[in-house]
Amino acid sequence: MKLNCQYKIIILLVLFVGQFSIAQKKNESIGTETVNVVKPYSPTVSDAFKVKETPSLDDSGNQPKEVIKYSILSVPVASTFTPSKGKAEGVEKAKKERLFNNYATLGLGNYSTLNGELFVNQDLGNNDYVAGMFRHHSSQGGIKDVELNDEFYDTSINVGYGQNNRDNTWGVDLGYQNQIYNWYGLPSDFGSTIPDQRYDLVNSINPDHSYNTIWVGGNAEFTESIFSKLSAKFTHFSDSYSSSENRFYVKPTFTVDVMDQAIKTNVIVDHVSGSFKNNYFQDNTEALKYSFTNVGIEPSFVINENEWTLELGAGIYYSADSENSGNKFYFYPKVNASYRLVGDLMIFYTGVNGALNQNSYADFVTENPFLSPTLNMRPSSTQYNVFAGLKGKLANNVNYNLTASYLNEKDKALFKANDYTEVITNEDYAFGNSFGVVYEDIRTFRFYGELKADFSQNVTFGINGTFNSYNTDNAVEAWNLPSMKLSSTLDVNITKQWYAGLNVFYVGERKDMQTNTSLGIDATPITLKSYFDANAHVGYKFSERLTFFLKLNNIGNQAYEKWLNYPVQGFQVLGGANYKFDF
Repeated sequence: MKLNCQYKIIILLVLFVGQFSIAQKKNESIGTETVNVVKPYSPTVSDAFKVKETPSLDDSGNQPKEVIKYSILSVPVASTFTPSKGKAEGVEKAKKERLFNNYATLGLGNYSTLNGELFVNQDLGNNDYVAGMFRHHSSQGGIKDVELNDEFYDTSINVGYGQNNRDNTWGVDLGYQNQIYNWYGLPSDFGSTIPDQRYDLVNSINPDHSYNTIWVGGNAEFTESIFSKLSAKFTHFSDSYSSSENRFYVKPTFTVDVMDQAIKTNVIVDHVSGSFKNNYFQDNTEALKYSFTNVGIEPSFVINENEWTLELGAGIYYSADSENSGNKFYFYPKVNASYRLVGDLMIFYTGVNGALNQNSYADFVTENPFLSPTLNMRPSSTQYNVFAGLKGKLANNVNYNLTASYLNEKDKALFKANDYTEVITNEDYAFGNSFGVVYEDIRTFRFYGELKADFSQNVTFGINGTFNSYNTDNAVEAWNLPSMKLSSTLDVNITKQWYAGLNVFYVGERKDMQTNTSLGIDATPITLKSYFDANAHVGYKFSERLTFFLKLNNIGNQAYEKWLNYPVQGFQVLGGANYKFDF
């Protein structure tokens, strides 16, 4: 049966082929032929071949695609479908803290301390405003083992007016400050061993002295002008010993495009002049006068190339000493570069800078209020400051900064204790209870490290340290400059109402020198001990307007000396409140 089926298949194939032959040659006769089947047909499957993964196409003969242009005939279709309204998921919004334009602060503490502030700000229109600030900080003294009056007062008031326009912003301010201090730091070996004589000598000293400052200043910024910034200030400073000083400072900034490169140029004019009634020693009553005018120009431009940022510039200064007819030119480099090694995670930076620093009586008093009104004034020059460092992020909320630098400074101003005699006719600052200013050439190697962390929105932490190594040319010490400074802060928002903070700092040893000239003993350097201090504060937000606070200073109750013979107040407590308001 199977064999007959195979025969039928063969016969059909033969007839199919023959049909094609008849179609090709209609006039050709085939005739008859006998077919003998000697073997049954066994069908097989031909070998397959794989198509190449990337076939080679020859598109030379392909026709370009026709460009088809079509348009859509928009026909409105009526629809009765009405979608149901969606309902947004509820999100709990944080209450936005209200901002107030004005505030008042009042605090009271031991040592009869009074601390007060008042700030007011009022918009006069859409663009202009007026503002004012009043500050007062005073203490009635009471430092342990201090024989002279040690109270102090510091009161200031200033008012300002400004405008914020589309193309420019500017403001002016006028202020006055009064400071009262006492030269209470008598040397430890001061006075005769005879009690009555020592008592008379100490009681003959009136250590009270005061400073008065009046200033007027202004600043402006322009967005569409080569004249981009301007700052100016005039200050008149005087004391209760007939000393007087005037200082005028102006700094315009220009920005000019040259060959698609913005060149910024600072022009600086800094003039200071003043006089002191006496020299330090009573036998020299000749007045001290000084007058310096520093004029400088600082052009610079910035290049950004891939991961590099490079600032190239220089500073050229001319300093005129009107009193001594001494004029000098100074040239300073101003080169800064940074390279992103790993994005914001690690940035390398380096540079070399220099500057001419105008010294003033007012600035010295801000740093040390126990100076004698008999100073020798001159500018200081930082010839160069070479530095290199790394900064970046250890994590999204942890920043770091490490810097090593080398400074070469000429005529650096240093505070040094004045020598003294025990003569009852001395000036009240001439009993070893005041400081003078000396100038030294100093080279400093410095290392600075800083770490800041925002552990959350409620906890922030920071720590930094500065380490110095000084080298002087005249075999003297770097008077009152510490070799080490460490500081750390911690701020915590405990709840929505409660917050707290802690600040600790450490200052290393310093050197000073002082002698009693009436004893004829050669002076030797004195080492001031290092000190550690801790301060804390806690506050409670009673409402959006009213906040109560408590501050604790010098928690360790240490009578350390920031300056020679000047111990500070011990453990201090200050409590008060802050109130915010609008008119």
